Amino acid sequence: MTSPLEPAPTSPSTSSGTGRLVLAATPIGDVEDASLRLRRLLAEADVVAAEDTRRLRALAARMGVVIGGRVISYHEHNESERAGDLLEVVAGGGTVLVVTDAGMPAVSDPGFRVVEAAVEAGLPVTAAPGPSAVLTALALSGLPTDRFCFEGFPPRKPGERARALAELATERRTLVFFEAPHRLADTLAAMAEAFGAQRPAAVCRELTKTYEEVRRGPLGELLAWAQAGEVRGEIAVVVGGDVDRAPVSTADLVAEVLARADSGERLKDAVSEVAEAAQVPKRDLYAAALAARKR
Repeated sequence: MTSPLEPAPTSPSTSSGTGRLVLAATPIGDVEDASLRLRRLLAEADVVAAEDTRRLRALAARMGVVIGGRVISYHEHNESERAGDLLEVVAGGGTVLVVTDAGMPAVSDPGFRVVEAAVEAGLPVTAAPGPSAVLTALALSGLPTDRFCFEGFPPRKPGERARALAELATERRTLVFFEAPHRLADTLAAMAEAFGAQRPAAVCRELTKTYEEVRRGPLGELLAWAQAGEVRGEIAVVVGGDVDRAPVSTADLVAEVLARADSGERLKDAVSEVAEAAQVPKRDLYAAALAARKR
């Protein structure tokens, strides 16, 4: 008798003898965004690990796809313990498909733990790319897209949120966040405090869905809008980087480090503080400071 996670003996993946772990993106709203590859993988995979099995089955029904393998739950509360079971299937030659409720697994969703374990075990990992709320919001924001960073959900507690945003105040790249609708106004208020009320931003709501909405403007204006009425749906907030701040040259940073070191501060401590304030890699600044000392 086979275990619940063993691949079926006649499945397509086991016939080749090569197992694999596949992360597949699911639609973030419009079901027509589902790729042909996602449809095929749902039909052929030996095991489908889903963040919410009921939502997966509902999605498959809307797509007109019959899931061919076993479906198991794989969410934030069990992903570490389930990772080993999933990798046993891969090691045995089966295909394990990992999907979340919407978007790409491992991006603010379950998936990272099993990928980390698969890489450590030397097992094949691949992805079926597709919809991403992060990239969709970034593209629609009207803000620079050449350099950006994803910060996920801001901390819920006011003090922790304020500290986290303060650390990003001098970040020059465009910032992308997720946020729950009932916390949006508080988060926009904290962002206006940390970044300035005039910092350009965009609130992207219900992307690719019927009531998609993108509000663009200074943080202060977006805060007033959020406070004026109830905002609903899935939300991404995109904030412009601190582009008005003139970049500091490496030579200036090295000079500051050496001056602090000459006054008695440990070189590593000086590098750490200067690098953190200037948002530059500590290793690079330390190497530049050492090179300057030898001249």
